[in-house]
Formats: sequence, C-alpha cells, structure tokens
Amino acid sequence: MANLKELRSRITSVSSTMQITSAMKMVSAAKLNRAQSAIEEMRPYAEKLNELLQGLSASLDSETNSPYSNQREVKSVLIVAISSNRGLAGAFNTNIIKKVRHLAENSYPNQQVKIMSIGKKAGDILKKTHHIQTSYNDVYDDLSYDAVSEIAEELMNHFLTGEFDKIEIVYNSFKNAATQIITTEQFLPIQPASEKEGESMSTDYIFEPNKSEIVEELIPKSLKIQLFKAIRDSVASEHGARMTAMHKATDNATELRDDLKLSYNKARQASITNEILEIVAGAEALADS
Repeated sequence: MANLKELRSRITSVSSTMQITSAMKMVSAAKLNRAQSAIEEMRPYAEKLNELLQGLSASLDSETNSPYSNQREVKSVLIVAISSNRGLAGAFNTNIIKKVRHLAENSYPNQQVKIMSIGKKAGDILKKTHHIQTSYNDVYDDLSYDAVSEIAEELMNHFLTGEFDKIEIVYNSFKNAATQIITTEQFLPIQPASEKEGESMSTDYIFEPNKSEIVEELIPKSLKIQLFKAIRDSVASEHGARMTAMHKATDNATELRDDLKLSYNKARQASITNEILEIVAGAEALADS
C-alpha cells in the first residue's frame, strides 16, 4: 500500500484534474448551446436550397446543363476532412480520420486520392499516410460564411479545371450532445434528385429570368451553403463530444478521488493503530523492568 504522503499527493493531483475537466465541461456546454442553435436555424434553409438545386439539376437539358453536374470518369478524388483544432473530445477526430482512410482505401483503391483538411487534428495525422492538398486550420478562429465561401470556391475551381473528378466531404453531423453521426456527402459533381419508390419528382418549373442565369447563381451559392452547413455541424458536434468526454472524465476523477480518500483513511487508521500498539508495548516493557 502506498504511504500517506504518496496518497495525499495523488488525491491533490486528481482533485486538480477534476476541477479542470469540470470547467472544460461547463465551457463546452455554453459553446454547444450557441452552436446548436446556429445549426438548427440553418438546416431548414440549407435542406430546402439543396432540394431546389437537385430539382433544378434534374430539369436541365444538355444545352443548359451546369458544368458542376458534369459526370466524368473518376481518376482523381479530393476528400475534404472536417475535424477540429483541439483534442479532448473523445473519438470525435479519430472517427473522421478512420472514415477518411476507409473511404480512400476501399472506395477509391485505383484512383489518385488527395485530402483537404479543415481542422488541425485530421491534417496532422492524415499527412503521414496521404497527400494533403491544402489545410485550413484558421477557419475556426472567426467562422463566417465569407471565409467558408473562399474554400468552397477553391473546391469548385478544382473541379471545373479537371484537377479532380470527384469531391467528397467527411464530417460529424450533429444529432445531440451525446451523438455525432459520421457523414459522407458528395460535393461535386452535383447529384440529380433521386426518385423515391412509388414517387416521382416534379420538375415542372417556371424559370425567371431563365435557366442559365439561375444555374449560374443558385448552384455556386448552394454549394457554399452545403460546405458552411457541414462545418457548422462539425462545430456543434465537437462541443457536444467534448462536453460528454469531460463529463465522463469528471465522473471518473471523482470516483478515483473517493477511492484514494478511502485508501488514505485506511492507511491513516492503520498508522495510528500501529503507533498505539508501539506505545502500549513500550509501556508494558517499562512496567516489566
């Protein structure tokens, strides 16, 4: 059994760790509240815009077909890995890294695959095994639509110039504080709306001013919104994952501290008992003499 000094030192250390994890949990809870409100307010708009985009793509003929819908033989793929700049969030970043690796090795074994990392954690690990096209680690410093728009425009240029034939996004979709869903979305080329079983998609639109102008304006905007939503989803998921991880860490630290205190009290009691026995033995020895 450890001596009393070692136990006191461990109790102090665990108590300090518990205070840190508890503070981090409260900070993440406050940030989660704001991030959750932001993504929940944005989702209906993004989903409706994506629905319109898919319907528009399905209604286009060969003359007005958007270059962003151009399906070609997939020889090169860009995977956008959205992670975080900080750790201590459980399996949040690890799951993204595993998914990107699985996607690259199993879905595109014969294609040239490159990675664009948004967030430091995924980039630091994936660069050891994959080619990192670009890294955007500072986008979280002041997350805004304008900053994300620049990244989306770069992705669109990569596709239009033919550098990449397909672009996919991998991120954590926010469900609740305890649950994040690893999501893979095709960014480019745009996929037309798929018909559900027993249900046909109506594409009888009236275009004003005309199809070509709508394609020119709506599709780039929709793609920017899609990427912005994915990053916002990831931010909310990060705070939820960190809050949950810090809650578990605090509970574990509390349990460990209580166990150490129990061991300390037992050791202290044993020490006092030994001292009493030594005093009694000494007194008896003096009496016998």
